[in-house]
Amino acid sequence: MSDLNWKHFEEYLREKVKQSHIPGCAIAVYHKGKVIYKNGFGYRDMITKKPVTPETIFGIASITKSFTGLAIMKLEEEGLLSVEDPVIKHIPEFNLLGVEDMSQIKIWHLLNHTTGLAPMFRREELKKLKHHVAYLSEKEFEKIGVPGEYFSYCNDTFLLLGAIIEKYTGKLFRRHITEAILNPLKMYRSTLSIDELGKYENVSIPYDYNKRTGQLEEKPWPMLGNYEIGGGIRSSVLDLIDFGKVFLGDGGTIISTEKVKKMWENPFKIRNNTYYGYGLQVTPNYNNSTLIEHGGGQPGVSAHFGFIPEQKLIVSVLCNVSNIPVDEIWLGAVNTAIGLPMNKQRSIEPSYDMSPERVIKVLGTYDSSEGGKATIFLENGQIMLEMNEEKYSLRASNEETLVIDINQQSIPLFIKDGEVWAILLGYRMLTRKKSWVPGT
Repeated sequence: MSDLNWKHFEEYLREKVKQSHIPGCAIAVYHKGKVIYKNGFGYRDMITKKPVTPETIFGIASITKSFTGLAIMKLEEEGLLSVEDPVIKHIPEFNLLGVEDMSQIKIWHLLNHTTGLAPMFRREELKKLKHHVAYLSEKEFEKIGVPGEYFSYCNDTFLLLGAIIEKYTGKLFRRHITEAILNPLKMYRSTLSIDELGKYENVSIPYDYNKRTGQLEEKPWPMLGNYEIGGGIRSSVLDLIDFGKVFLGDGGTIISTEKVKKMWENPFKIRNNTYYGYGLQVTPNYNNSTLIEHGGGQPGVSAHFGFIPEQKLIVSVLCNVSNIPVDEIWLGAVNTAIGLPMNKQRSIEPSYDMSPERVIKVLGTYDSSEGGKATIFLENGQIMLEMNEEKYSLRASNEETLVIDINQQSIPLFIKDGEVWAILLGYRMLTRKKSWVPGT
């Protein structure tokens, strides 16, 4: 890959930095046995103007889920469990009100977010997993279907994987991940400990961009509690390259290639040409290859990591600001590395003239107990989406799918008895709570 192509990518990135008010960003690219590109842009600290480098530590948020998935596959390889096992075989006290047969929920349902539960209200003050198991049995949570029927992020059931890991290793989750994955891979600039984070040099400060004031505001590192199992690792882009080598068979012998491939080889379809495995999103047939990735977002964190096994390619991108299109930067780097047009997208949805009757049935407010909220409404005859205090124009690609024009992200509609009862926005299913009334 020529230096000229990376110069074009850097021009593209600088425009993204300007558009999205990104204080700092680091990128690393590994291709066929070597790191072919690494760079830092902007600042890890806006006050001191200390620059970002490829060694800078950022939050990686939900990229952590692939570490947890890998830890579970290692336990399966050791014969301690099967992903086909009912969760109650390993956590007998696990119970959900309103679920008659708890043996229906298998370990793989936790791994690919298909337990049948909507996103839940977060209890970040809970620090012991037994307390979270008790929380899950306290009240009847919103259900979206039977296990294996629908995909929707549910961090509260995903973290049960940590309880299984602790049971069979006899160690705290964070200690096992450190000893079984981070240390063997020499990921020495990666940690689950905020206290430890304070002892490192070259650590990013998290920021949030305040649209009202036009200013970047410093954010504290989130404590997370039990949610560290799905989002607690802080790392560097170069450490993530070392993690990615495991999936390509280049990362030593911590797990067999056959076992690790299970994490993406039989994924659950979540939308057109997009699937979800065990902590990994899968796009098949991307330029005759398989695009495998995961993003992460927290206050002051936007992260994206992934690989193409057929191309022996790994790319990691980490930024120290919330709610930016980091996946677009990541895909631009992927495309640059393998010689594709930088703006090539995962897939292109067709345009479709949705019937007025269906449009009316889609309009309304959708949310979840976790706090996500979206309103779909009409503005001068145009279908619009409002979320996170931003408005986006929508179009239809068929009678059951809307598309965000600006980034081509599809929004599947879930319909029962002719009524739209839920949408899948990103990774979260939001259920319809009220109809939209013009003027509201």
